[in-house]
Amino acid sequence: MVFSSVSFLFFFLPLFMAAYFVTPTNRGKNITTLAFSLIFYAWGQPRFVLALLSSIVFNTFSALAIDRCVGRTRSVALAIVVTANLLLLAIFKYAAFIISNLHPIIGLLGLEVALPHLSLPLGISFFTFHCLSYVIDVYRRRFPANRDPIEVALYIALFPQLVAGPIVRYKTIARQLAARRHSLSLASAGARIFIIGLAQKVLIADPVAQLAEAVFDHTPLPSMAEAWTGLLAYTIQIYFDFAGYSNMAVGLGLILGFTLPRNFRLPYTSLTITEFWRRWHMSLSAWLRDYLYIPLGGNRRGTLRTYVNLITVFLLCGLWHGASWSFVLWGGWHGLFLVLERVGIRLPLARLPISVRWAYTQLVVMGSWVLFRSRDLPTAQQIYAGLIGCHGITAISFDMHIALKPSVVIPLLAGCALAVLPRWLRLPSPANSVRAMADAVWTFGLLILAMISVAVGAYSPFLYFRF
Repeated sequence: MVFSSVSFLFFFLPLFMAAYFVTPTNRGKNITTLAFSLIFYAWGQPRFVLALLSSIVFNTFSALAIDRCVGRTRSVALAIVVTANLLLLAIFKYAAFIISNLHPIIGLLGLEVALPHLSLPLGISFFTFHCLSYVIDVYRRRFPANRDPIEVALYIALFPQLVAGPIVRYKTIARQLAARRHSLSLASAGARIFIIGLAQKVLIADPVAQLAEAVFDHTPLPSMAEAWTGLLAYTIQIYFDFAGYSNMAVGLGLILGFTLPRNFRLPYTSLTITEFWRRWHMSLSAWLRDYLYIPLGGNRRGTLRTYVNLITVFLLCGLWHGASWSFVLWGGWHGLFLVLERVGIRLPLARLPISVRWAYTQLVVMGSWVLFRSRDLPTAQQIYAGLIGCHGITAISFDMHIALKPSVVIPLLAGCALAVLPRWLRLPSPANSVRAMADAVWTFGLLILAMISVAVGAYSPFLYFRF
């Protein structure tokens, strides 16, 4: 089920809110929310509810077992639990990728292994990371294992963040699982954030997706004009699509009394790649830092080891996003520039004008999006060739011509402005009463436009649903 769908906005959400707020006790609300979360997950892929429930049960009791263990037994138990979680992820997400890459070796041995064709459970990467962070923090004695299976299940399966994040640490919402506060002001703030996220998705991301699709999916040899237009469109699409989902999740969480972490902070205003990763998908960046980079040694074991750790983390970050070499190279691309900035280019960059540093960062980020969006490496190669004019300069294909219409171009220009200007544009602040009235009118206007767009639009899943 998609947040920006008629079934969610007009049926699921009203029914859930009614059931949630008429339930009297906190535990009752937890049970209600868990039940609706499982319905939400089962709506599109009911056969994978068993995988989610199995993961919840396994990690709930594993954390209790780890909590009781001492000494070496504790470490062995953690290793078994982590391996089991990663094995579940590997079976569904990486089995075909691994076998296809080992196929030449398997062939030399005279063996025949058929490629598995397994559908990917929605959000498996996200709920696996939630499970891992929970059991690892129990092992580290950051908190005791929760003996209430309903609370642990709700932490893992909470529907606002279940299928596409943000990645929430158990400690962040542990107290709120046990008891949380509800108020009209929190609900109002949450509704506002939800509406902004909905507008980001349906008013900006979905329209500009047509330009990205025209280039990446329907133009085998794009001209320079087509390649740059399609790349700019995808740059805007992925930001407003993912930031939109994150804002909707945070807003829903706030209405329910949960404080979910912010996931984006104007990443396209960054002046270095290091800063970009402090602003883009911040919950994933923090997870990788705390559960991978630091355990590998971080920057505590010398300069060379720090660079190796950075590259390793971002190669795995790319692989986490998808089982293809395009994603691995995307991760390596970012890891390489992070290393280059540590090696020394950050100091010369700091002496350059802000506009030059900003342009450098955007070119690096947009260059990486080619790998991220392309369906395979040959497609990425043709897009890169198009960016430098190898397929002509100004030619426009029929698909691109169809996509270049006001209903697409205006959201693209609006997205470009909204992604960059708020950091540096300072408008005069009106009186509190005027600001509150203007904000209410603006938010209500966004809601009306978004609802109209949802009602007449086609099904459009969030990009990160496939991860």
